[in-house]
Amino acid sequence: MTTAYWCVLAAALMPYAFAGIAKFGDRRYDNRAPREFLASVDGRQKRADWAQQNSFEAFPAFAAAVIIAHLAQGSQAAVNALAVAFVLLRLIYGWAYINDRPTLRSLVWIAALGCVVALFVVAARA
Repeated sequence: MTTAYWCVLAAALMPYAFAGIAKFGDRRYDNRAPREFLASVDGRQKRADWAQQNSFEAFPAFAAAVIIAHLAQGSQAAVNALAVAFVLLRLIYGWAYINDRPTLRSLVWIAALGCVVALFVVAARA
């Protein structure tokens, strides 16, 4: 399995890490009604929930881009590098979101989206 495919797994699991930050450690958390709990939080926990939601939203395009780049037999080095960059950028994105750094968050979001677009370009050039 390629590095890029491992990055797809990492990106698929990333939202759950942000969900953990949003939920756990708060004595009010009730696993019987996690969505109700998340609707009631604010501050850092709310931003972690939003990072979780955005990570779920960003995942399909990234996974498709990696798979398409592989199927098109794009440069494996480029596909791997872009996939690793995407995962690292999305981790920074989550950190920036949770720690209330909106400008950094937006810049990193754009850079990660650029990785997805670049994966499609790698596929198109193959």
